[in-house]
Amino acid sequence: MRIRSRSSLGIVAVLSGVLAAGLTFAPGAAAVSPGTATATYDCGIWGTGTANLAATQSGTSATITITSAVKTPVAVGADTINSTLTLAKAGGGTRVFSGTKNPALAANQSVTMGPLTGTVAPGDSLNSYFAGTALKMVIFGVTVTCDATTSQSPGPFVFS
Repeated sequence: MRIRSRSSLGIVAVLSGVLAAGLTFAPGAAAVSPGTATATYDCGIWGTGTANLAATQSGTSATITITSAVKTPVAVGADTINSTLTLAKAGGGTRVFSGTKNPALAANQSVTMGPLTGTVAPGDSLNSYFAGTALKMVIFGVTVTCDATTSQSPGPFVFS
């Protein structure tokens, strides 16, 4: 059995205290408000309707998951839809969220994409409603573009 000296026990106590203080003062997770929103999208021959958007934030990284009004005419495998969501930033500019994450989808099922990842800054107020293509999906090499025809409800995503 090994007996520790008082000095090594003191070092352990000091390190434990520093670690505990660091955890106590560590910054909390950032929050986006609202966490969910809806908007209407017009995807041309692919369909028009309401999409549900869910946003999360961790520091300057954010994700958005979309369940769209577009239905896939054929079954689609997991992680095969290349998606880009462009959101208008209040005051000008845009933020882009992209990725190839999607669950496997059966034929005639609403397309779910995400989480799509992007970078945000504190105070960013983002809405998919603006002049231009808000959502672009590439499925089996076919590009589907969607314009938002309404502002997000209950309002834009505001990141902290």
